[in-house]
This record gives sequence, C-alpha cells and structure tokens, in this order.
Amino acid sequence: MNPMPRRLPATALVAVLATALAACGSQPPLPDWQMNAHGAAERATAAYLAGNDRVAQQEWTRARAEVASTGRPELLARVELMRCAAQAASLDGGACPAFEPLRQDATPQERAYADYLSGGLMPAQLALLPLAQRSAAANVNAIGNITDPLSRLVAAGTAVQSGRATAQLLVLASDTAAAQGWRRPLLAWLLLRVRQARADGDEQLAAQLQRRLTIVQSAGVPQTQADPAQR
Repeated sequence: MNPMPRRLPATALVAVLATALAACGSQPPLPDWQMNAHGAAERATAAYLAGNDRVAQQEWTRARAEVASTGRPELLARVELMRCAAQAASLDGGACPAFEPLRQDATPQERAYADYLSGGLMPAQLALLPLAQRSAAANVNAIGNITDPLSRLVAAGTAVQSGRATAQLLVLASDTAAAQGWRRPLLAWLLLRVRQARADGDEQLAAQLQRRLTIVQSAGVPQTQADPAQR
C-alpha cells in the first residue's frame, strides 16, 4: 500500500482558497462535502507536486464532485484556482481554463488571483491578492521573504510567467522544491536553470544541473511535463 502523502503546510494559498471548504469552528458538525472536498484537494496537490499524475487527477475529480454537490460555482472556482496554483508552482502555469467558465460567479479576489497566476494582473487588482502574493507581485525580491514553501513557489512561478524572474529567484525556487522533496516543481525549475546556464555560456553549471535532473528523473517523475523553454 502506498503511504498517504504528507499534509501540506497551511499556506496562504490554502487558507484563502479553502476557507469555504473548511468549517467555521462555531458551526459543528461539518457537512461531509466540506471535509471530503478539502481532504481531496489537499491530497491532489500533494500528489501533483510529487509527480503522481494518476492520484492527482483522481483526487481533483473527487474534490470537484464534492463541491459540485452544493451547486455553488464560486466554490468550484476556488478548487480550480488551487489546482492552477500548484501548476504555477511547477512552471506549468499560464491560463487557467477550468476557472474561466466560473469567472462570472467568482469574487473579485478570486478573479484577481486567476489573473495573477496567468501573469495578467492589473495594477488595480494588486490589493485583492493574499498578502504574501501581494508583496511578491509588487517586488520580486520579496519572494524570498515568503516563509511557506508552496506560496513561495507560486510567487516564483508567476514571476516567470510575467517576465520578472531573476537568476537568484531560479536558485531560490529550485532549492525550495528540493528541500520539500517536490519532484515535479524541482524538475521544472532545474530545467529552466539549465536553459539559463547554457544561454549564459556556463556549460559547467549546466552540466552540474543536468546531473541533478538525471537524479530527479530517475525517481519516476512523469515525462509529460514540457521544458519551460519550449512554452
């Protein structure tokens, strides 16, 4: 039997987007759909970051089904934003197509978050972002001050998406993914660093990073993820 993925830290992302999926302490007992949806979304995120596509897809489907039972599109929008944020952390960001049919029923904060993930945040939307992401959107150097690893990778991924990433940020992001053992984002960030090293003519660094890539790939990360350089 495969071990259960470890619980993800209580990130600003989860705290903001999962508010309606978790209960208010003053209203026990929880409806089953809330517990089931929150647990499924958390397991899906953990599986995705680990590179386990099959489990991730099963759990996202389960989370969607639980939330869909309420008939509330704004809650379904939050689930899709959680999924798109995990993708952004793994440099698989950009448009969030499953969110778009739900946009008209989403809150301004959720629409701002979706635009942030796609690299299309407008200045007027900045104040609508969670605090950590707000600081990161305003100043790329603030990303290093984000203590939660998943939130840090989300911010780093959106910086790449919007063309604001620095060489130091790429190192920070790959080190963050490596420290957590998150194979999918680590593979993506190392690939991007290899590309940057070769563009800079630093073949020694590129070779060193390529050796790290080989180790990550040997761990069974799906090969469906494209090199960010090809997007």
